[in-house]
Amino acid sequence: MNTRKTLSVLLLGSALLATGLASAQDRRDPGRREYRTSCAACHGAEGKGDGPLAASLNKPPVNLTLLAQRNGGVFPAQHVQQVIDGRTEVKPHGSREMPVWGERFTNQGSAEYFDVSFNSEAYVAARIMVLSEYLSRIQVK
Repeated sequence: MNTRKTLSVLLLGSALLATGLASAQDRRDPGRREYRTSCAACHGAEGKGDGPLAASLNKPPVNLTLLAQRNGGVFPAQHVQQVIDGRTEVKPHGSREMPVWGERFTNQGSAEYFDVSFNSEAYVAARIMVLSEYLSRIQVK
């Protein structure tokens, strides 16, 4: 095997291993998984507002690691959950460029559980709660 081909195989193997490790970590942490799939594109992998889509937005995404600091050192869980849900207007939040996750999660749950009876509000609340809990863990000290 030539050097170039060996390097390609090593890089591909490393990428697959890193993906596998991230997936295993995500399986153990549903809040982190929810964040990565629903929020990281705009808010960034670390929650600092620097995601790959941030530059295309009219208003820069919030640095989610500073929520507690901006609230007197207390993580504003209820407010965060209301903003994420988005189905009820949160006046201090201003205009809404962020997706209305409450509707999206309802639609996703309806599609996933179309053949069984389920409580869509409980499903949405659970997804938002694990996301909020994850955000509380990434706050700067």
